[in-house]
Amino acid sequence: MKIQQRAYSDTTFAALQTQGLSPLLARLLAARSVTAEDWSLQEMPHLLKPDALTGAADMAKQLADAIAQKKRILIIGDYDADGATATSVAMRGLRMMGAEVDFLVPNRFEYGYGLTPEIVALAVKQQPDVILTVDNGIASIDGVAAAKALGLQVLITDHHLPAEQTPAADCIVNPNQRGCDFPSKHLAGVGVMFYVLIALRAELKQRGQLSDDGVHLGSLLDLVALGTVADLVKLDANNRILVRQGLKRIRQGQASPGILSILKLAGRDASQVNAQDLGFYVGPRLNAAGRLDDMTIGIRCLLAETPQEAMQYAQQLHVLNAERKQIEAEMQWDAMADLTQDFRGDQYTISVFQPDWHQGVIGILASRIKERFHRPVIAFADAGDGLIKGSGRSIAGLHLRDALDLVTKQQPDLIIKFGGHAMAAGLSIRADDFARFQQTFEHVVQSLIDAEILQEVLETDGALAAQEMTMQTAEAIADQVWGQGFPQPVFYDTFQVLQQKVLGEKHLKLRLQKQHQQFDAIYFQHAEFLPEQVEIAYALQVNEFNGARNLQLQVVHAVTA
Repeated sequence: MKIQQRAYSDTTFAALQTQGLSPLLARLLAARSVTAEDWSLQEMPHLLKPDALTGAADMAKQLADAIAQKKRILIIGDYDADGATATSVAMRGLRMMGAEVDFLVPNRFEYGYGLTPEIVALAVKQQPDVILTVDNGIASIDGVAAAKALGLQVLITDHHLPAEQTPAADCIVNPNQRGCDFPSKHLAGVGVMFYVLIALRAELKQRGQLSDDGVHLGSLLDLVALGTVADLVKLDANNRILVRQGLKRIRQGQASPGILSILKLAGRDASQVNAQDLGFYVGPRLNAAGRLDDMTIGIRCLLAETPQEAMQYAQQLHVLNAERKQIEAEMQWDAMADLTQDFRGDQYTISVFQPDWHQGVIGILASRIKERFHRPVIAFADAGDGLIKGSGRSIAGLHLRDALDLVTKQQPDLIIKFGGHAMAAGLSIRADDFARFQQTFEHVVQSLIDAEILQEVLETDGALAAQEMTMQTAEAIADQVWGQGFPQPVFYDTFQVLQQKVLGEKHLKLRLQKQHQQFDAIYFQHAEFLPEQVEIAYALQVNEFNGARNLQLQVVHAVTA
């Protein structure tokens, strides 16, 4: 692993300090290209307006007509945390504005992803007039055609990258569709739906169908923040506004009972919640429903009106997440055992398959393997009928969906269907074609990237001065929004190792010393002892345990050789 320090502009650094920021925070933000102007524009009034979001105004008109005509709207969601929060935001927001609305989320094991003809057939049993997709639909050409053939109105909200052909829906809102000039291309599915609701509220007000104080969409921002963080979209300036405002509501106790219940079961203090808590504690519990069971459980939790109802669903999610962890651990052990023996340092990709792996967990497995080997990874599981489904994760420098597109151009009969983002994608192939896919994917990726991209680079924010290594600093860092594309600060320095012991056979608990200061530290997923003096990359954080809050260093990497 190569370690390098983030650079920043001295001019930007100085300008940020004029905003009242500490030298450390100014340095961290400058290193992430945040300007003084950006910092001054982080409240809700500075959120990008929906005017430039292609289709938003048109969809608002169609939804307003549907509400006026008392049409039945059926939301078709996705089975991940983004899809669940987008469904919940759509349900809550549309109900606020008088819509007759319900939802349907496909079981991933029975129906797969998106608005398929099979989902349409299931949906018509609820006799909807309008189908509204959230976090899916941009690739649902056959499904939209099936719905239109039945006389249904189809509205699509999505954020995934479109293929060359798009569905013939009545309206599409997607910042990534061709011709859309919306400045932020990184909205999550829940963010897109939130913007449609903003446009709808404006349309209803213009028609005189809504009073000025009748609908408070800000009450949905906790859900928007959760879906945005959990879906790992880039936290650009606009997304950081959404997440910041959502976190503010959660900390003030104004979140949905579902989010508060999940946080409580995860042992997190809602009044101190940060973006990492949403990503590491709430998102996985919500995702567990879609991975192992049915995301309806997660959506019911987010839609619950009382703490008692929410806690019942949250407890189910908690149990499912524990089961997911066990399944993941077993799959990871199998995969790592094989890869430790078979992995070659000169290979560019990793594709793995075992017939007994769980479909709902292969995405997490791909992430774990990617973290270990720093290669694009696709993990496959049996999908029945001679097919296997794959979930992929990429590394910086390789657009995974584009790579799969090139695979289909070279071998048109190989991939049955695929879709996704730069960093994550899904696909289906025939089980008999697994070896051919391995070979083709490897050759395609070799043609797209240079070998140096395969060397993992850890960017740090340099060393901390002794007076900066305090609880106050850790709390100031935790108060900011960090995440995908806006990484949490990682520092780098030399420490003496005073004490170390292994916890749970897989984590290293440490007592470190720098000059005359001593610190508690934890090195997750690392059980080998460190030398007496070691260079460490670490995050400065507040550790909460049994009601006590203490300063802790979370070791990210240790240079032992």
